[in-house]
Amino acid sequence: MCPVPLRDPETVKQLIAREIGQLRAIAARSAGACEGSVPTAESELVPPAEASGQACPCGQGTGAGHACHDAAEGHDPWDCLCATLPAIPVSAALLAPVKDEDGRTVDFVIRAGNHVRSAGWLDPPDRQVGKRLLDVRPGAEASGLLDALIEVLASGRALRAHPVEYTERRPDGLHRTSLLYDAAACGGQVLATWRQARDRTELLSLEAQFIASMGWARYDLLSGETIWSDGLCGIFRTTPGRPLTLMELCDVVLLEDLPLWGRLLRALLDGEEPPGTDIRFAVQGDVRTLHVVGRPVISTDGLAWALHLIARDLTTQIRGRQRLAATRRQTERFREEAVAERRVATALREALLPTHSEQIVDLGYRVAAAYLPAEAAVGGDWYKCRALPDGRILLAIGDACGHGLSAVARMAQQRHGLAGLAHTPGSDASRLTGWLNDLMCADPAAETATAVIGHLHGDHLLTWANAGHPAPVLVRGGTASPLPTHHRGPLLGLLPGHPYETATTSLERGDLLVLYTDGLVERRDADIEEGLRVLCRHLAEHPGLGAEGTLESVMDHYATGDLSDDTCLVALEVT
Repeated sequence: MCPVPLRDPETVKQLIAREIGQLRAIAARSAGACEGSVPTAESELVPPAEASGQACPCGQGTGAGHACHDAAEGHDPWDCLCATLPAIPVSAALLAPVKDEDGRTVDFVIRAGNHVRSAGWLDPPDRQVGKRLLDVRPGAEASGLLDALIEVLASGRALRAHPVEYTERRPDGLHRTSLLYDAAACGGQVLATWRQARDRTELLSLEAQFIASMGWARYDLLSGETIWSDGLCGIFRTTPGRPLTLMELCDVVLLEDLPLWGRLLRALLDGEEPPGTDIRFAVQGDVRTLHVVGRPVISTDGLAWALHLIARDLTTQIRGRQRLAATRRQTERFREEAVAERRVATALREALLPTHSEQIVDLGYRVAAAYLPAEAAVGGDWYKCRALPDGRILLAIGDACGHGLSAVARMAQQRHGLAGLAHTPGSDASRLTGWLNDLMCADPAAETATAVIGHLHGDHLLTWANAGHPAPVLVRGGTASPLPTHHRGPLLGLLPGHPYETATTSLERGDLLVLYTDGLVERRDADIEEGLRVLCRHLAEHPGLGAEGTLESVMDHYATGDLSDDTCLVALEVT
């Protein structure tokens, strides 16, 4: 017969009820009852002495069935009671009331006690005999314990688990514990017992449950008794002492997970030990994922008469993994977008950056250019080197602010703007720089940029302007040094109408002029001047390589470096 699919709470409840009913029927048949063990008349339930109505001298019982009945033969009932105190497994004491002039009880004297310590640092009651309660328990009055004991004496109603927070200064420091008191009236006196609210083992178990976000449950299928640990009550946010039955748990399992819950219960009720299962429960409007493992308690007849469940709350870990997965997906999406943008920007850059014409070689120069990409997005680095109709050579390098496609677009705007302005008659380096600055200042989207703009004349004379850009490096013989930058002006796009100055540098045959953007010499952990010194030292140590050889040497040197920004390089050799 195929098992019924467990897809709804009622079906699972029917499974539980059917299995428990069958178990109880079998247990009832096998248990039976011994002959004569069941009373046949109400009179058999009453001890003979109690039926006679003879009261015991201690006032708490009657007849031969009571331990203190024989007081007439010289037996002291109080001695009998005190003699039994050592058999009580918790701290116990007999308390005699202390009354004031008006006959009101104001304190108690410890008349007798046992040797059990409720805490390792507390004195046992037998060492406190003869002392007053308020002396040995100063917190009895503030905690309400004294009034509770007086009420026990006056009403005769027993006291159950009255809590007292007790602090005491000992030679090794302050100690604190929570005590639970039970008490009952006894012939005008009070018999009291007390114990720690939780012993060390209970506290360690409770801490372990909360640290591990777990708890346990025990379901007695025969008696119907349900016991939950405090950890499990915390997970389900129920009041301690109010656990959920198996039937009630069926109502808080998410509908999608009911088959898992049903299969787990079916296996346990069949006496199996199924593997752990992740099951989601609705807990006060929140969905909690618990890893539930169980073990049946099997009797000699092979039937499971109790179930033990252990549940660990995985909600925090699962939500953390979900957030991590979402972050990874988002990061991957950003990475793919960045790769795509970089691919487009690189293609656009390669289309925009110039090649070198034969005219420049005919004019006595060799030019090589390179682009070093950093790990970040493509930047706005650019250069320009071309022969002009008037016989001069336009030599420029710049760096538009930002990264990505927007920076590439600004780079194209600046480069093409300079190319158009360079054909204006009478345009020297200072005017070109000023015009480009005004062009960028008039465009709110242009932001700022740096640039070196110059002209090479037929007599190997370089006139150049500087708009906030690193100085070119001149390599001559075995030395390399940056050109003076006393004429350096502000960044492009910053101050409209600013007049840029020019400087003049005479070049010689064999000289090498290296122009670069700041990504080559700028480091997060070092000053830019230090980066410039490193570049000059490298160029001085590798002279005579020519334009292309020098760029290859620089690229090899910085290939394994930590470039924080893209870099554009131009090397001009005077032949």
